[in-house]
Amino acid sequence: MKKIHYSIIAGALLCVNGTATAQNQPVNEDTLHNANLILNWAEQHYAPFFPNNITAFPSNTKTLTAEPGWLYRYYAPTDNYVGILNNEVYVAGHSFTANPEKPQHVFSVQEALSKVSDDASHADSVTQSGTNLPYTVLRDDIEGVEIRNGGYGSAATAHPSQSNQFYALTDRGPNATFTGAEGKGKMFPTPDYAPRIGLFELNSAGQVTLIKDIILKDTSGKPITGLPNPSALGGTGETPYDAKGNVIKDAAGNVKLDDFGLDSEGLAALQDGTFWISDEYGPHMVHFDATGKEIGRINAFTEDPRTILNLPAEFANRRANRGMEGLTITPDQKTLVGIMQSTMYNPSKAVKNLDITRIVTVNLETGEIGQYLYKQDKTQNSNSEIVALSATEFLVIERDGGFLNGGAKAASPNAQKLIYKINLNNATNLETVTINGDLLQDDALGLTVAGKTLEELVLAEGWEALAQQGIYPVQKSMIVDMVAEVGYPHDKMEGLWLIDANTIGVLNDDDFATWSTGGVLEQKYIDAEKTQVDGNKLYIIKDLNLSETIR
Repeated sequence: MKKIHYSIIAGALLCVNGTATAQNQPVNEDTLHNANLILNWAEQHYAPFFPNNITAFPSNTKTLTAEPGWLYRYYAPTDNYVGILNNEVYVAGHSFTANPEKPQHVFSVQEALSKVSDDASHADSVTQSGTNLPYTVLRDDIEGVEIRNGGYGSAATAHPSQSNQFYALTDRGPNATFTGAEGKGKMFPTPDYAPRIGLFELNSAGQVTLIKDIILKDTSGKPITGLPNPSALGGTGETPYDAKGNVIKDAAGNVKLDDFGLDSEGLAALQDGTFWISDEYGPHMVHFDATGKEIGRINAFTEDPRTILNLPAEFANRRANRGMEGLTITPDQKTLVGIMQSTMYNPSKAVKNLDITRIVTVNLETGEIGQYLYKQDKTQNSNSEIVALSATEFLVIERDGGFLNGGAKAASPNAQKLIYKINLNNATNLETVTINGDLLQDDALGLTVAGKTLEELVLAEGWEALAQQGIYPVQKSMIVDMVAEVGYPHDKMEGLWLIDANTIGVLNDDDFATWSTGGVLEQKYIDAEKTQVDGNKLYIIKDLNLSETIR
């Protein structure tokens, strides 16, 4: 028996000394199925009233029954109800009426089911070969190269309330490794390109359309660029060059850098309409309002006046171009979770060829920081995305850089493009390790063992040396092998759209359809014959069981 403040009964609320008893009654299976569809839809579209803050997808187990035939759910954080009786849908609580004991009719079950149908994800409309995202042409005046925008696959995330919409992120813009008059750097053929978030919609015909772009802006509202930061703000030391190989300079004749520039890679879309983005420069975690204007920032640089919190100092030792590649927020909207792409240079590039990577958690309410280890399948693999399923379970993309069918590089028949489910519960939080003996927290390097960073210890003695200190990585279980599932031909797999408890969308980063060899800009192909230009493509993977907990 479940005690509640009141229960919706026969069009009115039956109150007995401020409480009522809800009883589990037998219910028709089809009726319960339809009710769950409607109540799940209500949770997704009206989360402030009906907050499901436990998992990333509604849970059918929360639907309760009461005489004389109610199916309903109760939300303690808001003290609200949504329920169904006699094929009609009602809501109740202080959020809806001055008298919370009086239910308010909203629509019929048939009307509600029609709304659910109209708002379906349309995931079933996409074939195994995937569906292309639209693009425009940024430049076509460089011989042999069409630079496309495109480029939206650096991250993807579900729209908080629209089932058939998702956001996708670009990185810093078209670029190529280049060495010029002032040393190693990057060629930026479109140096004024502003990183952006695209809002996309999947329709019933399996086609993806771009609804709008949200251009990322600094705190004054000026569009940012993807040019590197100064060294004090996490710059990579890369000199920016234009398409002709000239150093890009500002009006004063200095190398042009951007304090607010981002190499954006991770994206979280919040229920309040704002966004958090992580990048590969700082790494930075930047909060943007619904228009794309910066409203907050987190990084490891204590002298940066823009920060509201600081990451542990060791995150400033990220490897260039392999920074915070993935970012998500827990379903309760309280904790950001970021994942580093590859082994950090902690303390130096001597530890480059390893499989030890880091996950960081930031509680936005308390400022509490957590830190965990993730062990990759192969050294120098890339963790390219993370998506929250609950406060402790996440999906992670782990991949190599191979092309299954060749193209920009030789064919790689053993290309690795995997999606794992991980659990933090049994992993060691490095921020809470008891300091004693050989275990110390270094201000610049984080947790150390006998003077070695964790990366140095793994390099010297392997993961067993960490285990001997009681330090364990997150548990992981493979969910999808995309090469085996769809013959995934792209090198980069970086976007994850969590659709429901059984379905995900996977998006590639096409690098704006460009590649470079020896500093020369080229078209990017994904086949040995060089007939298929790489482009953003959405793949749908179904029949998963994402709600099952890793033990």
